[in-house]
Amino acid sequence: MVINVMRNNAQLFPGKVIFFYIYPMKKMLTLLLLVAMTLSATAKKNKNKFVEIVTTKGTIKVELYADVPLHSENFIKLVKDGFYDSLLFHRVIPAFMIQGGDPDSKNALNGSMLGNGDVGYKIPAEIMPEKYYHKKGSLAAARDNNPEKASSGCQFYLVVGKTFTDADLDNMSKGTGVKYSEEARKDYKTIGGTPHLDGSYTVFGQVVEGQEVVDAIALAPRNASDRPNENIRIISMEVVRR
Repeated sequence: MVINVMRNNAQLFPGKVIFFYIYPMKKMLTLLLLVAMTLSATAKKNKNKFVEIVTTKGTIKVELYADVPLHSENFIKLVKDGFYDSLLFHRVIPAFMIQGGDPDSKNALNGSMLGNGDVGYKIPAEIMPEKYYHKKGSLAAARDNNPEKASSGCQFYLVVGKTFTDADLDNMSKGTGVKYSEEARKDYKTIGGTPHLDGSYTVFGQVVEGQEVVDAIALAPRNASDRPNENIRIISMEVVRR
């Protein structure tokens, strides 16, 4: 089709076909290339990242959601800085969650109370229960009772949870005001989670490997403050490929 058009125009405008067709084509190709490069850069920027958490009980890999940027980027920064290396999972509760990231836990005495350590700043809430909810394996940010629901700059938890019925979820929805989607209901009824936390804490990732390690840590013998009797330490964290 293009060849025929070029031939026809060559008869009408001899010597000018190159200017009418080849130059605009080059311009179009350049534009398409720029669009492709922009889309590629945007996709790369918005791509979820993965972090490997090596612990004394095994290795856990988590996926960080790019569309929860404040939490994901802060977590990655701390990982790259080596902040989490040698910290403890200082609070574990069966059928609920495991919590870590308290900087005071690095050299804490056995049995001492933990959970108040921080990095001097909070992260504004990015709570999206309609999209990211507390199903089993969710990575979420711990926080204190501040009214803005801003998150700790460093402390996080991984969900273990338990299963719930539709009646359970209906009752929770009445109390929290959170409406559970069909997908969320299915997850909470099958794999489980902690739906009562939805709408109150920011979920920014998900365990993709090593959930059995999380489950085992949650079952560790613990004291009255839910600190494991045996130190369960994060050996290292690293940003990795999928």
